[in-house]
Amino acid sequence: MKPYLIAAALIIAMSSASAQHMHGGGGVTETGQSQFAAIAEIVALLREGPSTDWSVVKIDALLEHLVDMGNVTARTSVETKITDATVTFIVTGDGATILSAQRMARAHAPMLQNETGWQVDIQPIANGVQMWVGSPDAGTLEQIVALGFHGLMTIGAHHQQHHMMMALGRNPH
Repeated sequence: MKPYLIAAALIIAMSSASAQHMHGGGGVTETGQSQFAAIAEIVALLREGPSTDWSVVKIDALLEHLVDMGNVTARTSVETKITDATVTFIVTGDGATILSAQRMARAHAPMLQNETGWQVDIQPIANGVQMWVGSPDAGTLEQIVALGFHGLMTIGAHHQQHHMMMALGRNPH
């Protein structure tokens, strides 16, 4: 098995308690700011992996992705439009947030579609990205609306493996 797959499997298998244990002692469980915590988790796994190929490790690539995640989560505005079978999310921001929203939506749309079976499409716009999520089922549309753009971006247990692949200099998409 490839070292990055072993490491990714370890990430998914690790409990939150054991991940926190690596970063603190004496009952301290706070790992700090979320980007720092995500990097710390990956670094700990890489250091524990006896077959880690350090010549390919790119923590800066992971950091860039985490910055994109932060921008999209905290710095975007989302307008939601609902039609009979489609929910349209118009995600906008300023400056670097525009590119962050476009990269995140482009990367996540296929994963969301594969995970849910919903029709997902995206289109970059001048100040962000437009994402359409469709289903002919009214109950599903209600769920899509309730989750909103930000909730939809979290669907699927792929983020840890995705982060490990970035840290190892691999294209996760």
